[in-house]
Amino acid sequence: MAADGPVVQVRGEAYREVPPELARFAVTATARDRDREATLTRLAERAAAVRVLLDSSEPVVARRETGDLRVRPETRRSGERVVAWHGSVTTTVTVTDFTALGELMLRLADQDQVEVAGPWWELRPDSPAHREARHAAITDALLRAREYAEALGARVTALIELADAGPGDRPMFARAAYDGGGGGPELELDPQPQTVQAAVQARFTISDPVLG
Repeated sequence: MAADGPVVQVRGEAYREVPPELARFAVTATARDRDREATLTRLAERAAAVRVLLDSSEPVVARRETGDLRVRPETRRSGERVVAWHGSVTTTVTVTDFTALGELMLRLADQDQVEVAGPWWELRPDSPAHREARHAAITDALLRAREYAEALGARVTALIELADAGPGDRPMFARAAYDGGGGGPELELDPQPQTVQAAVQARFTISDPVLG
């Protein structure tokens, strides 16, 4: 689009911190034995115990995915003689109810030969926070264009071009605090705000400046 009159080019930006909407963590069941079949049997039993626990927590668990199964031999430094077998299987769990997150992670970690890692906080891909940040960036671009125009004794007359120049969002990690108070162990988690950023490049035509 050809510009009719003077043009001002600006960058509009928006930065927001919003509460996370999802929490993900990983649960890994492991087994080790000199016999391969015994290792596989133990691994299957421990993975099944994890599944049973997650089944009982269905209202809390929004999604779960098994994505990393490993079985490997352990050999002596000299030669290929197998002295033991190692097995592991990892399940990624997605939770939306943060009030029950700490309790669920502790219950899983209490299982035999089970490791729990996380959580990692996220926003949903279709979160309204993304759209709101983009709208705010456009508003910022228009405000800047008007400020430049006013400084020249002019006004913004038309939009020539608008392009997304956003850097994207940054995932944040967890802060965990342990509480050793009465009863069983408790785990208090502080969901970390998610950084949402948006940026646009915009070009506007303005009326003739007053330079005298």
